[in-house]
Formats: sequence, structure tokens, C-alpha cells
Amino acid sequence: MHKPNRNKFRITRFIILKASRFVKFVSKFRTSEKRILVIKIDAIGDYILFRNYLEVLKESEKYKGYEIDLIGNIHWKDLALTYDSGFLAKTWFIDEEPLYYQPTNLIKLASSLFKRKYKIVIQSTYSRTLMGNGLSILASGKETIAYSSSHEHHPKYKNKTDKFYSTLIERPSHVNHEMDRNHFFFEKILERKLPVLTPHIPVRQKERNKIIIFAGSNDIRRNWEKEKFLEIIQRILLQTNEHIQLAGGPNDIQTANFIQKKIPATGRVINLTGKTSLPELTELIASAKLVISNDTSAVHIASATQTPVICIQGGGHFNRFTPYPSYHNFKPICVYKELPCYHCNWKCSFIKSDTETFPCIQQVSVDRVWAEIVKQIQS
Repeated sequence: MHKPNRNKFRITRFIILKASRFVKFVSKFRTSEKRILVIKIDAIGDYILFRNYLEVLKESEKYKGYEIDLIGNIHWKDLALTYDSGFLAKTWFIDEEPLYYQPTNLIKLASSLFKRKYKIVIQSTYSRTLMGNGLSILASGKETIAYSSSHEHHPKYKNKTDKFYSTLIERPSHVNHEMDRNHFFFEKILERKLPVLTPHIPVRQKERNKIIIFAGSNDIRRNWEKEKFLEIIQRILLQTNEHIQLAGGPNDIQTANFIQKKIPATGRVINLTGKTSLPELTELIASAKLVISNDTSAVHIASATQTPVICIQGGGHFNRFTPYPSYHNFKPICVYKELPCYHCNWKCSFIKSDTETFPCIQQVSVDRVWAEIVKQIQS
């Protein structure tokens, strides 16, 4: 937490942990509407693995005729409105971290939610946060449902926030991958077996005619070294006739510019980093013959558009997000160097600064990634 905003955070915490009780008490004495609120405020990749359940919920027999509202992450707003607006009655999109220091904005949002008179509030994220929990109780649904998470982002509040929910779903130990967690969660809510769902985005079909490279991510420590991406690009240019596009968000511009400056002038490399909206980026990925990426949302978008993708990954969340389960028909090709410290939840004891690459990612060699690229190009 930022020290200058500490007092504002204390107000936000009071609203969530104390004042919300009054709102919840008042809601007991009013009539609810046939309306569901879904709270999903985590990252882009999490949303890709979750989004198909909005349609499942909307078209379920149990909640036939219900309106579905969504609180989402501002970073994937355009994606949700482009592909999922048909399932949603009303939406709010927040930037979670700043909201902890904006109690006035939180009160305004809580007021909007309270007026909607929800029958059910669903907090679908397994790794719950204080804000996600807070919005769940401030929405004042007659029924509130969440996972009984063993991986809270703010664990010291868990004993209090667990009490926000009328139903807590226990996750069996064998339900590990995020897709399986979502599937199990919604089976419990809908009280029926669901067909196996894998990520899908209904993009326009295009000719696949390029290799797209994502050399960045939201966490610089999880980025394969830019010099290794540069070597991969040089090999592609030297040994194939393929065209390359560099892509990513605004945070990746510096890395992409470094790579571009090191490449001899050629019409075969285009730098689109920071120049596309998320829906445009999704359609761009759908037009690629191959994506090469750090462990970031591009991997899940590629899988959801059935685009071959090579994922360079470490061990912090190994098997929770990637690699994909065996039943998935279009799995990312994951290249990694498994170490004894895998499954550390990115709490690495071997790095000394926030700018170092995690050693499990450093140890992924250029030759191993290149071998997978060759397989895909030749197939």
C-alpha cells in the first residue's frame, strides 16, 4: 500500500469490513429482482478462461429470465463489450488497485449496486481479494456465493470476509487448473453436470499468414530475456521466409523497440506493440499461423482462437493456468525448465530485485524454443 494514501485505504477498509454490514442488514427487508451480479475483476487471461460461463449462466434453466450484470476489470472492458455484451444487462469496469484509495468512488459504485436489488451475487474468482469480497457484500444480494479460497490475496481478512457469503464452495484437491475450477464452480451453482468447456472467442476467420511475438508481459520478472527473443527473430529471418509482427500492450513498447533497433531493416518485421486495442489484438492473433509468447494473456487468447502458440513459462503457477489439461483439444505448447522450487506462487527466493527475470524462466534455452518453432512451421 502507498503510504500517502494510507488513511484513504483505512476508510475503504472500514466501508468493506464494517459499514457493509448495515447495507446487508437493510437488504434483508426488501424484495429482490430476478437479477444476478457476477464479480470478476482479475486479469485478462483469467477472463478468457472464464468468459464462456456467462453464456452458460444466461441460458441455464435454473436462472431462466434473470438479468446478468458484471463487474469487470477495466483492462479487458473492450473485450467483454465486443464479445459478451449480448449476455449482459449492465456492466461496471474498475481498476482495482486505485479503488482501494478512492473511498468516495467505492461508495458511488456500492450505491449503484444496491439499487439493482440482486437476488444472487457471484464472486467467481478463486484467489479472492479484499475488493472482490467487499463488492460482494456491498452489492447486497439475497444470496452470495464464492469459493472458500485457500489462496486469498489479503489473507488476514479472510475470517471476516468468509462471513460475507451465504454459500462457500469447497474446491476438491483434484480440481486444479483454472478451467477446471471455473467448471466445478458453475456446476455447483447450477446444480447439474455441464459439458466440457474450453476457451473460445468467436473471431472472424482469416488467412493465417504471420508469426506474432509477444516479448513482454505485465510482470517483467516473468519475461524471457529480450536478447533471447531477438535471437529467435534473427533465426526466423535467416532460416525461413516468414513475416513477423511484434505485439503487446503499452508496457511492452520499450522491449519491442529494443528488438526492432537490433534487427536489420526489412519489410518482414512490423512493430504493432501498443498500437492495437484488445479486440484488435484478438483478431490479429486469430490471423497468425503461430504465436510465440511469454506466459501472458496472449497465450490464452491464442488458444481461444485456435491459433498455435508457444508459451515460455516458469513455475510459479505451474499447472494452474498452463500447461492446459489433457482434455483440451487446442493446447498451448509450453516450453519450460522444471526446477525443484516450482509451484512457489512466484514468491521466489533466488532473485534480489523486481527487475530480475525469475531463474526458472532464465533457464529456458533458445534452442528448445527454436525446436518447437521448427516443428510448427514444418507441420
